[in-house]
Amino acid sequence: MKALFCFGTRPEVIKMAPVILEMRNKELDVVICVTGQHREMLQQMLEIFSLQPDFDLELMEANQSLNALSGRIFESMDKIFEEVIPDIVLVQGDTTTATIIAQAAFYKKIKIAHIEAGLRTYKKHSPFPEEINRQLISKLADYHFTPTSGATENLIAEGIDQSSICESGNTVVDALKLIEKTIHNFDFFGELGVKPEEFKKMILVTGHRRENVGKGIQELCQALIQLARDPELLIVFPVHLNPNIKKVVQDNLDGYENIKLLPPVSYDQMLALLKHCDLVISDSGGIQEEAPAFKKPVIVTREFTERYEAVEAGFSILTGADSIRIIQVAQSLLLNAPDLQNITNPFGDGKAAKRIVDFLEKL
Repeated sequence: MKALFCFGTRPEVIKMAPVILEMRNKELDVVICVTGQHREMLQQMLEIFSLQPDFDLELMEANQSLNALSGRIFESMDKIFEEVIPDIVLVQGDTTTATIIAQAAFYKKIKIAHIEAGLRTYKKHSPFPEEINRQLISKLADYHFTPTSGATENLIAEGIDQSSICESGNTVVDALKLIEKTIHNFDFFGELGVKPEEFKKMILVTGHRRENVGKGIQELCQALIQLARDPELLIVFPVHLNPNIKKVVQDNLDGYENIKLLPPVSYDQMLALLKHCDLVISDSGGIQEEAPAFKKPVIVTREFTERYEAVEAGFSILTGADSIRIIQVAQSLLLNAPDLQNITNPFGDGKAAKRIVDFLEKL
């Protein structure tokens, strides 16, 4: 079996790395192709997992449209398929890279495996464009690796053949276990130039969703300004490289003594921040999955989530990008921290990669 892994963003590397490493441990033929959809953040992750791409399409351009990126991926993939001649193409999640490569593989009649299949909000524009991306991939894929029973049920309800579905768990838990030792070595207080005794609580913040660009990011900034009025509260915000996010955040939040704006941090550094914070405010799907491993509550600045397992378990609370609601929930959680220590992680046991590779080997 020759497996071609294709990805372009940091979250894709995180969730595909355990599968790549598991295949290599079994001495299977693995080829890696990256599109470079997120160049700097992608490179950080490749280094952490010691992965070297066999092909790098180098497609990242500043402020390129989704249509332009899609066209360039389509144009590049025929040559890759002809050179590699894969038996199967693996894609992950719901990115533009995953969607277009799945479609390109379908046109070549190459088998497609979809890691983290079945997530749904059934809201066309929430998140945008991810919701439609993952639905399209499910129509194209031959094999579907779902992270939860809810995701499996979604696919079955959509008419996907149950024999093509493997409920593997989420590979993000595998990734956390692979690098958990390194997160203890990151002195983030020293990196931030602050003394831990100066602050009683810490909030970790991220924001990058397209539907929150503009008014949503403005609302988030206004909430953080109000929360920062508490001098004993430290707010740490690794800012996404998207210039439409970066400029708004810097214009609004730069200069506040207890709001620390950082460039994008490496994954082990992000996990160290997650481990030591008291609360997360984020629109990230990945953080909704990672926070349960550290027993941290997450304020999700979206109206809908495809990860309702975290909401039902008590880890996530939906507020939308509404500054008043964010402030109210954040203050409540900081004052009365929920007891999450004995709640089981709804996203799996860290053995997802093994289940995925075992399933493919049996085909």
